[in-house]
Formats: sequence, C-alpha cells, structure tokens
Amino acid sequence: MMNDDNDAIAGLLPGGLSRGALRGIVVLDITRVVAGPFCSMLLADLGATVIKIENPNEPDYARAFPPMLRAGSGEEFSAFFAQYNRNKFGLTLDLAGDDGKQVLKDLVRRADVLVENFRPGTMDKLGVGYDVLRAENPRLVYTAISGYGQTGPYRRRPAYDNSAQATGGLWSMNGFPDRPPARVGTIIGDLSATLYAVIGVLAALRHAERTGEGQLVDVSQQDSVLSLTENAVVSYTVDGKVPGPLGNEHPFVKPYELYPCKDGFVFFGGYTDKFWRLSCHLFGQPELAGDPEIDTMAKRFDPEVYERRVRPVLHQWFEDRTKAELEEIVGDAVPLSAIKDIGEVVEDPQIAARDMVVDVEYPEFGELRMFGSPIKLGGTPTQPRGLAPKVGEHSPTILRALAGLDDERIAELRDKGVI
Repeated sequence: MMNDDNDAIAGLLPGGLSRGALRGIVVLDITRVVAGPFCSMLLADLGATVIKIENPNEPDYARAFPPMLRAGSGEEFSAFFAQYNRNKFGLTLDLAGDDGKQVLKDLVRRADVLVENFRPGTMDKLGVGYDVLRAENPRLVYTAISGYGQTGPYRRRPAYDNSAQATGGLWSMNGFPDRPPARVGTIIGDLSATLYAVIGVLAALRHAERTGEGQLVDVSQQDSVLSLTENAVVSYTVDGKVPGPLGNEHPFVKPYELYPCKDGFVFFGGYTDKFWRLSCHLFGQPELAGDPEIDTMAKRFDPEVYERRVRPVLHQWFEDRTKAELEEIVGDAVPLSAIKDIGEVVEDPQIAARDMVVDVEYPEFGELRMFGSPIKLGGTPTQPRGLAPKVGEHSPTILRALAGLDDERIAELRDKGVI
C-alpha cells in the first residue's frame, strides 16, 4: 500500500523519486525472461520502485538473448533484456539458504508487491511462498504468473508461450484452412498474461489501500490466451461449432481482409454501406454504389457474390497502386491500412507522434531504441526511458535502504555468496 515510508525508501535509491502514478509503490521482481519482467516493467514505467532480484549464480538468462549492445571494450549487454527490465534496480540474492530467505523477508516487510513467474510450488519449496511472506507483510500483493495457474490438474506442468497458445485454443484457430495451424508470430501467451497480471496488481493494490489486506494474484498463460479467442467459446457452447484457421478472411464480414497492391499488401475494411459507397466514389466508380447486386452489406457478405463481383473490383482498385498511394486516396474517410514491416512501423510518423519508439542512452553502449509505453496518462505520464540494471548493480544500496542492513552485514552476505 502506497505510504510516506515507501516514498522515503524510493528517494534513497539511484534516480530518486518518480513522478509517476505509482510513486511510492515498492515492487520486488523475482522473475525472468518476459512474462514476469514485462509485468514489473509496466509497473516501473508507471512510477513504481521495482527491485529486480536475481540469483547471483544464475541470473536471468534473457541477459544472453540477442540482439546485443556492444561496448568498445568488447562488453556486451542484451537489448532484449534491456527493453523488458528498464527502470529497475538490480539486486542479487540466493534464496537457497537461510540468509537469503531472511533478506527476502526483510525486503517483503517494506514492499507492496512481489511478482514471480516460477512453476507453482517452487517458492514454497524454497520456503518463501505466499503464506510465509503474507505472515511477514499482510498488505503484500503477491503476484504469480505461470503456465497453468496455481490450481488445477496441470498446475505443475512446465510451460512456455507455445504451451499456452496450444492449450488455450489459439494455435488451432490461426493460419489458413488448407494448411496446418500456425502459432501467432509473437509470444502472445507471455504478453497477455503480463497485461492481466498488471490489471490484477492494480486492483489488489486498490483493495489493500482501502483495507490493509493484500492477496494472491494468480494469472495463467493458458487462461489469458483462452480469453483472447473472441467468439470461439460461445460458438462452441451455443452452436457446437469448433473454429478452425480462417486465414486473413473474416468468417462473414466482407470485404474485410488483406489485399495485394503494387508494393505489398493493404488491409481494407470498407464493408459497411457507408464505407462501400465512399470507396466507390473515391476510386472513381460511383455507379457501383448503386449496383443492385452489391449495393447492401447482406449482398456483399454472400460468399459467391463476394468472389464473383466484389473481389475483382478490389483487385482493380489496388493492384496498380502503392500502399502510400492507396492511403493517400482514402485519407481518413475509409478504413484502409498499409501492412507494414517492423522497419516501416519504427519510422512511422504516427508512432513518432505517440512516442512509441524511445531512445535510451547507455553510457558504455550508446543509444538503444526500444518500444515506449502505450499507456498515456495526462497528469502522471509514464517514464519508459530508464536503464536496465547490470547483475546486482544496486545490491548494497537496496539492502541498506529497504532491508535496513549495515555495511558489515552486507559484506558478510557477499562473502558467503548470498548476494
């Protein structure tokens, strides 16, 4: 729960106090790779003080993921890691022994949130599970992100993003009907679980603020993916239909898909009567708007009519024009979007206007451009330009400020390999 005491703690750390909406919230981040680190990164962007805790003998292995930033000295630093761990402070802590467990308990007493993404039961085996840590701090919001959740018959199964795409139903629906299903081209299982975890953290913090009671936030990748399957569940439970891959087409809305043009592809969604009439005029064929065979949505939705009458018209409009020319023709009148590769997206003026690619300067490695924050707050803007920590970079400072340890004890922990 945000309080003046935690404000004071945050002020002792490098960089001082944030101006963000979560100023004064202290988060312990015992996570690795993406699902957990992205969750705590979003909280850090919003102004929370996030302490990334890594095992000194086995730090987050995302530190080895490409691409790599390289210093003149030959030192390397993962840009992948940097993107998902920006704005955090680095602490090393070995939880296998009693000293490490005690330090974590000391930290928990002063924290508001703990995030972990181990397989369920791992923190209990270490002796620092939810029940143990809740006893240290009843206000603690303990956030657990896992493949299948903390309950159920699959809870102990190992899982990756692909596991969630497979068991959440999304993989079976993606791709083209005449080919094997295809995974979504990004780690949607990890990323969706992250977003739900952040929502859960914010809701639990609000409850803790009102009541002084923390709680367990249990988010599973499988659950998160299932919730992204649009109307698939009700299609099955109501009509007994099992959705399969649809390719780029919508099951009934037409035209609403990908179309080839001179230098690539565009998405065109001019399916309503209003947008269809506008499109016919913009592309110089106003007579088509009144053609009795295709003048209403219901007629254009008919698959036979669409293939015979509508699709040829769209190819005529698009095939000899570039993406830029097509966007210029329709302007802001009709939904038409160039399908852009990531290079085009990074250089897109709308992305620039929204501050969605930010520059971060690493003293040893130079400038790193990474995605910014999609959350735009008018009064307490997000801060996505912070650095990611080196392994254990802020350990002594954190242990003094947050755990109340003196230099002698810190040196002892270092000699023992605890930090």
